[in-house]
Amino acid sequence: MIDYVVDVIIIITGFVFFAVTHSIFSSFKFKRIIASRIGNYMAFYRLAYNIISFIIILLLYFYLPKPDVIIYDLKYPLDIIILFPQLLSFAGLLLSFKFIGSKEFLGISQLKRWFKNDFDINELDEKMTLNINGPYKYMRHPVLFFSALFLLFRPVMDLFYLTCLICIILYTYIGSFYEEKRLVEKFGEKYLRYQKAVPRFFPFRLFNPYRENENGQ
Repeated sequence: MIDYVVDVIIIITGFVFFAVTHSIFSSFKFKRIIASRIGNYMAFYRLAYNIISFIIILLLYFYLPKPDVIIYDLKYPLDIIILFPQLLSFAGLLLSFKFIGSKEFLGISQLKRWFKNDFDINELDEKMTLNINGPYKYMRHPVLFFSALFLLFRPVMDLFYLTCLICIILYTYIGSFYEEKRLVEKFGEKYLRYQKAVPRFFPFRLFNPYRENENGQ
């Protein structure tokens, strides 16, 4: 039992390390420091940021302990039934990415602008836009919402996966506050109005989608 507790603590520590580094590298303050040193090569920052994040995740996955404890193992037909909400959440995730610009998110658009000598260093590592279309009319963070649902609906749950899932959900929830702080800094009153009208995650406005001219916009 003690070994399992130690394993869980190590897993959480690994995720805390990822969360701290990820948050620092994504902050405006850190990006401005880097931009002041590398100039227009800042166009490569987003791609490098994504690659480094992916490598850290892989290292954590391979080297963190994996306690051999099964929380549940759904039997037929439940193991099949649970795949349907997972597929729906995956579809919602793809739809959400459609509205945020996947190339900008990955860092590809920045490189295209750099090669065309059209990169604006004031944008730092991305051209931020306030997107309130599609699923963003119903919740402010559909990518995080559908990602959490996709990870949650699983036919087999072990202690390693459950610990990782809890860490991911907590990080995305806490991280959403820091992301919105950056959005308020960038878009000001327009985002504040949107923030007040639309829920963070749960689509309570399902039958009353947000419109740009709402609340005096």
